[in-house]
Amino acid sequence: MNRAALTAALAALALTASCGGAGGDGGNAGAGAAGAPAAVPGFDGTTIRLGVLSPLSGPVAVIGQPLTTGNKVWFDQVNADGGIAGKYKVELVQEDTQYQPDVTVQQYNKIKGEVAAFTQVLGTPSTLAVLPLLRADRIVAAPASLDALWVREENLLPVGAPYQIQAINVMEHYLSDGGGSPQSVVCTMIQDDVYGEAGQAGIDFAAERMGFAVANTQRFKAGTENYAGQIQALAGEGCQMVFLVATPTDAGKIWGTAAQARFAPRWYGQSPSWVGALAQSPLAPYLQANVLLAAEGTEWGDTEVPGMQDMVSRMERFAPQQQPDYYFAFGYNQARAMTALLEKAVERGDLSRDGLLAASRELGAVAFDGLSGEYRYGPAESRNPPRSTTIFRVDPAKPFGLATVKYNITSPAASAYEFVKADI
Repeated sequence: MNRAALTAALAALALTASCGGAGGDGGNAGAGAAGAPAAVPGFDGTTIRLGVLSPLSGPVAVIGQPLTTGNKVWFDQVNADGGIAGKYKVELVQEDTQYQPDVTVQQYNKIKGEVAAFTQVLGTPSTLAVLPLLRADRIVAAPASLDALWVREENLLPVGAPYQIQAINVMEHYLSDGGGSPQSVVCTMIQDDVYGEAGQAGIDFAAERMGFAVANTQRFKAGTENYAGQIQALAGEGCQMVFLVATPTDAGKIWGTAAQARFAPRWYGQSPSWVGALAQSPLAPYLQANVLLAAEGTEWGDTEVPGMQDMVSRMERFAPQQQPDYYFAFGYNQARAMTALLEKAVERGDLSRDGLLAASRELGAVAFDGLSGEYRYGPAESRNPPRSTTIFRVDPAKPFGLATVKYNITSPAASAYEFVKADI
């Protein structure tokens, strides 16, 4: 199914599953006397409840669990400091989506009436599935997904440089510092859905700007067991560089198949393809020799980046069992952005759904202390996300198994990339 057809199918599924309406919350129902926010769905006058829709079981739980812990640790610190605006504590309402769009819709409908907003919806297909509902219900949600589709969506509060920007900056690194040239045989291997197509779109844009060609693209279904055919096709093409868009379970199988086949191009993985356990696996020597990763921020424990020390100390305080993890940092940053939105809404005296949407239009730049690039919010049509990407290499001696190769690459092509409102 192509991207447009999948988008339409998911939208139809979401609308069919919807309970309808705006959850009984419209207009300025949240504006209280003397500027104090009135009680509204998800806010009882003392506590703000936020939804979390994440895969907490199944193969993608290796992303969902630490990411959700990152959400929680940030808000634990906010609560310890008195709450939003020093007054209102935050409570998370978590539901397991199993990384399935239809399950995500079910869980959304289950809890939408009891939350003010969603501080996490994990996955590009899942976010697309609930987007029509968010619009109908006038609810704000933070996608745990970096697709460029989210930049111009009023109901979404994204963080980080989009996947398309990651892919563009990967090609800048490969051609400038990674031994590649416009004549190199560049290939891609992508998950066969909207997540995979986001990375491919970035590579295609870079190809036009940088003067190289994509020689071969292999697609696969999430959860495929045998990747021998795709690896054989890439090897037969003579691919010198392969850009991979996968989640960690599939990425491990793909790299394992490539190692067995003695196929050793320069691999670059889009950020959600990595999990720290890979650095401690029998694959580690192959990964060290052949794999680089594109992601946000810096390596774990880098005290030269201001936000790292605070994040690590808070994790040690509120979640001492949590191991160093890139996805934890993403969830932590998501919660930081949501806090900025809630603070703006409290300043306006309105925590209703319309109040949060209005606050998002007034929200300015939010900085992440070097853990991610500054995101300039405001009206959806004028938002500007970060344009930088960090390249990592595999190093089993490092926490989470990654060491920084080049911090915050911002290529001219990434700076030139334009975000448009998508027909979804």
